[in-house]
Amino acid sequence: MSCRIIVADDHPLFREAMVNTVRRILPEARLEEAGSLADVLRLASMGETPDTLILDLRFPGLTCIGRLAELRRQLQRTTLIVVSMVDDPQVICEVMAAGVDGFIGKSVSPEAIGAAILAIRDGEVVVDYAPSGLLPQLDAPSELEQLTHRQQDVLRLIAQGKTNKEIARALDISPFTVRIHVSSLLKTLNVPTRTAAAVKYSGN
Repeated sequence: MSCRIIVADDHPLFREAMVNTVRRILPEARLEEAGSLADVLRLASMGETPDTLILDLRFPGLTCIGRLAELRRQLQRTTLIVVSMVDDPQVICEVMAAGVDGFIGKSVSPEAIGAAILAIRDGEVVVDYAPSGLLPQLDAPSELEQLTHRQQDVLRLIAQGKTNKEIARALDISPFTVRIHVSSLLKTLNVPTRTAAAVKYSGN
C-alpha cells in the first residue's frame, strides 16, 4: 500500500541521501521534499495527511523545540522522526518529550537509519545516535543498575511485551510519561529499540 512521506532538511545532499534511503526500504512510498518548515506545512496541508515526516532538528523555521511540539499537535496522525547531528542527551530527551516518535543521529550508518525508520513506523520508540566526547568510566555501575526504579518497572513490562498504553495502565501513569521513560532507558542501556532493551533485560 502506498504511503506519503515528507523528507525535510535544508541540506540538499543529505536530503537526497535520506530520500534514497527511504526509497530503498519503502519502494512503494510517495516521497516529497522540503527545505524549510514553511515547505513542510505547505505540503502537509495539501491532500491526505502525511504518513511520516522525517526532519532535521535545525533547519529554517524550526526555531526551537517548542515549535517541534506545535508540529506534533498539528500532525497528530503523522509519524514524526527527527534525524539530526545533535548528540546532546539533554536536548534529545527534550526532543522526545516534545512528542516525536523517534530520534536518529546522522552519524549512524545508512543501514541503521533505514532499520530505525522501519522500527519507528512499526510503533517502536527508537533513540539511536553516537554520543561524542564520552570517556569510558572505571568501575561504573551496570547499565541496568543506573535505571531509576520507575524505569526498571517500565523495562520489566516492556520485556513482558506490553505496549505503552498497557504500561501506562499498569503503572497508573500517562502514555506520554511512559514514552519519556522509554526514551531515557534506551539511552541509559545504549540500545536503539525497546526490543533490544527487552533482550538486554532478559539476559540479566
